[in-house]
Amino acid sequence: MRKTPPLAAACAAALALTACGSPGEAAGGGEDDPVRVGIVYSSTGPLASYGEQYRQGFEAGLDHATNGTMEVGGRPIEVSYADDAGDPTKAVSATRDLIGSGHDIIAGSTSSGIAAQVAPLAEQNDILFVSGSAATDALTGLNDHTFRSGRQTYQDILTASAFMDDPEGAEVVVFAQQNAFGQDNVAAVTEVLEGEGASVDSVLAPPETTDLTPFAEQLGQAAPDLVFVAWAGETAAAMWQALDQQKILDSTEVVTGLDIKPSYPVFGEAGGSISFLSHYFDGASETEVAEIMHDTVVTDGGEVDLFTPDGFTAAQMIVHAAGAGTDVQDRIAALEGWTFDGVKGEVHIRAEDHALIQPMYQVELVGEGEDAHPELIAEIPAADVEPPVAE
Repeated sequence: MRKTPPLAAACAAALALTACGSPGEAAGGGEDDPVRVGIVYSSTGPLASYGEQYRQGFEAGLDHATNGTMEVGGRPIEVSYADDAGDPTKAVSATRDLIGSGHDIIAGSTSSGIAAQVAPLAEQNDILFVSGSAATDALTGLNDHTFRSGRQTYQDILTASAFMDDPEGAEVVVFAQQNAFGQDNVAAVTEVLEGEGASVDSVLAPPETTDLTPFAEQLGQAAPDLVFVAWAGETAAAMWQALDQQKILDSTEVVTGLDIKPSYPVFGEAGGSISFLSHYFDGASETEVAEIMHDTVVTDGGEVDLFTPDGFTAAQMIVHAAGAGTDVQDRIAALEGWTFDGVKGEVHIRAEDHALIQPMYQVELVGEGEDAHPELIAEIPAADVEPPVAE
């Protein structure tokens, strides 16, 4: 049960904001009016690279889902973009502006903290919200109006646990940032691994901190059997350097999520000492949809990376929901329980809480410097990394 009951040119050409519909009418207008979609994401700020991947994927997905027409049910799709710069206050303000100007579908949150602020607005204003790359588990089951187009932290942790032969008696430390994403990872690691007999502690650093040596020293003093690293943003290079300098990578097993392509050279020789889980990397899946996404993004001058599928999937979901009509309850019903062919293969939206059930990956990083690249070890079936239903 849910916690609360009840390519690019085509998009760029449709950025005009329009007025709200009359009372009793969907915010986006009547059945002959355009489908108005507002994308609130990080085009600047510490997660701007993630946001750009999402945007490229979204535009490719919109092209695919509409067969190149940019229409659904005879209604043109108009997309407006707003930059939250990684600031929840800006995100909330931009979302309210978009809703006020007639947008009844909002998507794109890059940050977990931002997604958690935007999601309640969807329920309050009776619109659809499809979150993007934000991984926080808190979105799953938050309200009827909120869906997600990416993975969630619990799926990361279940993938990571597959690296451990026997967690019983192991000492595990989560090294993360003191924010929603980091705290979610601590909670999920604790729930999963302590349930299997491990002892879990954490070392959390303020997101704005650039001198991470003191925190790496805390890890060294703890001398755990396994360190799970959950990190996002521009300080990743400094973080890995600090762990390397404190010999953490040589003294214990380290598991983390594979980050975006520019991070690959950061690992250097240490890449061979780290076990990587992966939500996605270019070439992770060989589905027809993955090929379509890749070809479209590259043709438009972009590059497929970690969060490109999140945008592509969001577009698939939005087009499917909009095809159900203008009533938000009809759109919600269309998405709940929907199974479709996604970039990663068969994807399912769990009706009970809107979790996005999908496969995950174990990978290794091979090569050094600019030649570093991921190679697939195993695809973890969606059923093996399915999070529990949110209560």
